[in-house]
Amino acid sequence: MIDGGEDSLRLDIQKLKEKRDLLDKEITQLISEGYSVDELEDHISQLHEYNDIKDIGQMLLGKLAMIRGVTTKELYPEFGLEMND
Repeated sequence: MIDGGEDSLRLDIQKLKEKRDLLDKEITQLISEGYSVDELEDHISQLHEYNDIKDIGQMLLGKLAMIRGVTTKELYPEFGLEMND
């Protein structure tokens, strides 16, 4: 039984090494395309902020729609929004 556990651990370690190697290749490719780690981290941070702001906007639209007794979809034209916004 111990041998099976060791085999499982070896397999897990091998999979993690393969994933690490794949990620290293992706990082190398991004760097060769002119991206820097700092830029990527900044971009990810901006995406998080954008998503937070969008969530707040959706929440406000939902509350306004509820107050007016309409759907949020009906409010989109009033605020110049498209359905994919």
